[in-house]
Amino acid sequence: MAILGKDPILATIISQGRPLTSSKSEDLYYKLLSAIVSQQLSTKAAATIFKRFSEFFPENYPHPELVLAATDEMLRSVGLSFQKIGYVRNVAAFAAAGNLDHATIDALEDEALILHLTQIKGVGLWTVEMLLMFALERPDVFPVDDLGIQNAMKRHYSLEETGKPLRLRMQQLAENWRPYRTIASKYLWQSLDNMPK
Repeated sequence: MAILGKDPILATIISQGRPLTSSKSEDLYYKLLSAIVSQQLSTKAAATIFKRFSEFFPENYPHPELVLAATDEMLRSVGLSFQKIGYVRNVAAFAAAGNLDHATIDALEDEALILHLTQIKGVGLWTVEMLLMFALERPDVFPVDDLGIQNAMKRHYSLEETGKPLRLRMQQLAENWRPYRTIASKYLWQSLDNMPK
């Protein structure tokens, strides 16, 4: 990759890292539900709650119409907060309306897809960036607001800035990684051993 010649620090991180594994999925609806459940939870707690949530439905799959039909009490019983129940229903309604069809999603460029998905209440920029990077494996996504990426870049690039100046500096450095900023980001996470799922 040409990016390695432009950034010796990243080249070292990649050479010391493990090969990346694919996490591609055509089921964006399911991945979005998982992302909503995972918000502000440890990886372990999120996995437990999402497993309970999935197992609640026939064939362990939360079809949109079944999620929309489930009562608050049923959804609370698997560990979802009232706020997350609302968000999960928003995703289910969006999917039921045909807005998460794989062909539609696949045809959208990154920026258009971000606008498309962030219209769902409860789905923010970071969530969509994670979907772009992992479920869709789009090659050039850079989640500048991700805490893990910030920590990795502070450590490896000796960045002392915080807030907006930090994000600007990170974006400048990441320009060297185009059109493979996703791969660079995955190796940065890996260097901290806290890859998101």
